[in-house]
Amino acid sequence: MVTEEGAGRVEKILPRRSLLSRPAKSGATRPVAANIDQLVAILAVKPNIDALLLDQYLIVCELQDITPLIVLNKIDLLDEAAKQKIDELVANYRHLGYDLIKVSAKDKSGLQQLNQQLCDKTSILVGQSGVGKSSIINALIPDLALQTKVLSTVSGLGKHTTTSSTLYKLANSGEVIDSPGVNIFGLANITEYSLASGYREIRQLADQCKYANCLHLREPKCAVKEAVENGAMSQARYARYLKLREKLST
Repeated sequence: MVTEEGAGRVEKILPRRSLLSRPAKSGATRPVAANIDQLVAILAVKPNIDALLLDQYLIVCELQDITPLIVLNKIDLLDEAAKQKIDELVANYRHLGYDLIKVSAKDKSGLQQLNQQLCDKTSILVGQSGVGKSSIINALIPDLALQTKVLSTVSGLGKHTTTSSTLYKLANSGEVIDSPGVNIFGLANITEYSLASGYREIRQLADQCKYANCLHLREPKCAVKEAVENGAMSQARYARYLKLREKLST
């Protein structure tokens, strides 16, 4: 409730239906956004695609019942040298059932489809620095002038532009949150067992493992390891699962 200009009073705290959080110092967690319907993970052809970071976002979505959407930005910069690698990554996530949209904030391609996905939802845009989150919001809301920065011509890495999360109203009744770019997200309140449940293909295969508490590492008759060996599960995704497990134990 507004009490005076520039000031207000909290009268009631409503229950959260969803919460995106990340680890903070001293083992605590820090909320990023609450009551969101959709997490939009922004990737970009340049500076690079961090699939490990993407998997962390998708794990949180799976465990928090938040709808994920993957957006590949800057497709106007895609060259033949990178096309095969990008196509393989796109095909893998689409095969798993994730919605993935290719866009270019620069030439406006794919933005109409993205706008439809944001309609009537509260969404948060997340991703590395320099992937173009603010540029996408600028393109979706033409009369909004957010500060954007060009990638460093020396390193090719993104520079932080957004320093705090801000919610914007869209013309289609949706709301979108622009969040600061991160290079490391981290997994809050995730155990070695819940980590496996955050991978769709592992969760689907786990019931076929010999042991109910299989961690899909060295256990005999593990359906997940068999799927990796016969090509039914991506070796790269499994390697990232192992890497995140290792991070949880340190």
